[in-house]
Amino acid sequence: MNTDGRFIDTGLAVLEGEAASATQARRQPAPQPDTGNAPGPTYYNLPVLKEPVWEWAIPAYFLTGGMAGAAMTLGMAAQLIGGRKLYAFDARCRWTGAIGGAIGSALLIYDLGRPVRFLNMLRVFRPTSPMSIGSWVLALATPLSAGSAILPRPYNRLFGVGAGLLGMPLATYTGVLLASTAVPLWNSARRSLPLLFGASSVASLGAAFHFLDFGRRERAIVLRFALLGQAAELAATAAVEREARRIPQVARPLHNGFTGALWTAASLFTAGAVLVSLTPGGGRGKRWLAGALGLAGSACLRFGIFYAGKRSARDPHAAFAHAS
Repeated sequence: MNTDGRFIDTGLAVLEGEAASATQARRQPAPQPDTGNAPGPTYYNLPVLKEPVWEWAIPAYFLTGGMAGAAMTLGMAAQLIGGRKLYAFDARCRWTGAIGGAIGSALLIYDLGRPVRFLNMLRVFRPTSPMSIGSWVLALATPLSAGSAILPRPYNRLFGVGAGLLGMPLATYTGVLLASTAVPLWNSARRSLPLLFGASSVASLGAAFHFLDFGRRERAIVLRFALLGQAAELAATAAVEREARRIPQVARPLHNGFTGALWTAASLFTAGAVLVSLTPGGGRGKRWLAGALGLAGSACLRFGIFYAGKRSARDPHAAFAHAS
């Protein structure tokens, strides 16, 4: 009998195909029910849904990909509205979009296991599939943003507009992707989850830009951009929680355990970033503190909602309550 954990008798059959090369380190033990001792019907107290197999690289991709999409869109706005006065700021946005898109692509490929699997996702374009749309958006937006940063005029302007238009779905499609699954928590917040991801993309980019040196005009733009995103992130967080609370068992991962701590910390960090930004005075230290708090808030939010969804899938009570 094969001893690699897959229980294949090589005397009778051979395991082949795309998934045959998976390593033992990537295989996870069978998930245990996460019920919280809640009453209600279950299927022998076993998880009804299969827990998503995504790893830490996926919420990290949510963060970096969202920042890249927001940077592409902000760069397009600076290009169309600011003209030559914001040319340097526009260039920073383009490079941020290109680098963020490249890092996001690497994280996505890492989770898939092999680069060819990402290419396989591009063999078809399915408008009804958020994953198919997102794969194409990422594959097109990243080189367009890089081209807008490298190519001379007028080609860089055309590439910049293309990247900016694709940056908007890049910043939000991951929220649509989660909301389209059967995971109780994610599906119950399907109306507000895309708004949360879009707002968090704006907030995280504004926070990251606090660490860069800009002129007075550019710093004012960054401050307003960050505050707008952080205020929208706090409002969307409340909206997601309100949707999830309609079924208490579905919202349970947002209120207790490690995922509850991440979810609470996200709002506290983001609120702290807003307070620091609105405090009178200036200086690099203040900007860096606001940036660190803002980035911590967005990171906790992405990882918190991701792992809370995985907990929700393991809860047989939440699945039955959500389906009823």
